[in-house]
Amino acid sequence: MAKLKEIARYVRSKNAGPFWVTVDIFFEDKESYERVKHSNIQEDMIAKLYGTKPELVKKFYCENINVIKFSWPRALPSGNPNEYDMHFGQQYVFLSETEVEEA
Repeated sequence: MAKLKEIARYVRSKNAGPFWVTVDIFFEDKESYERVKHSNIQEDMIAKLYGTKPELVKKFYCENINVIKFSWPRALPSGNPNEYDMHFGQQYVFLSETEVEEA
């Protein structure tokens, strides 16, 4: 098995407005994209990793550019005094270190 960071070109996380966050996974080629598309990297795994409910996680496939995107509502709005990462910019690390298991 390989970690996602070894398969993807890069993984990024960011806020998607004050109430949503997103994680984007970029791939060099269609083969790598398809490998992860049909792996354990799905809504339920994202929900467990980031502490949200699976039914709130939205998944988008951007096949023309080999990108998989996951988005979900923030637990706290961006800028809330109890928010630990206002831009959600460091949160990609959790996903990039995940082992990819093919389905």
